[in-house]
Amino acid sequence: MNMTVIQSVKKKKMQNSEEEKLIARRLKITDKKKGFIELLQQLSICDSVSEKEFEDRFQELESLGDDHVICVIEDEISGKIIATGSVFIEKKFLRNCGKVGHIEDVVVDSSARGKQLGKKVINFLTDHARSVGCYKVILDCSVENRAFYEKCGFKPKEIQMAMYFV
Repeated sequence: MNMTVIQSVKKKKMQNSEEEKLIARRLKITDKKKGFIELLQQLSICDSVSEKEFEDRFQELESLGDDHVICVIEDEISGKIIATGSVFIEKKFLRNCGKVGHIEDVVVDSSARGKQLGKKVINFLTDHARSVGCYKVILDCSVENRAFYEKCGFKPKEIQMAMYFV
């Protein structure tokens, strides 16, 4: 084999082993120390959150069981949370007391984009929604992110509306 082929094979093996370490999982209480809040700050307004505030909110969400799940991907090498998203389950009377999954707060660290981590997060969240019996999963996104979500299987539907109180 020539040197270029060997380097290409080594690079591919390194990427595969790196990707294997990037596993989507549920948020843990210890993830605050791994940069979880700082990651959310790349998405939207997210002031500093004290340890107590984090623990209280974590326990509140944990008490909801499968009705509110936050997914994270941790970079095992750096020990940092580099991707996240959440899904909450709305229980309805429509569709024979059906359920709808609402995906929110999807963000990948700016230094880790292009590694298919957003897709891993979306797959984790949609798989969860399907596993708890949701008949659909929905989300709102910016125009800039539309192509990404379409690649993940979402289709534009109707119009997003919002009313902010703060």
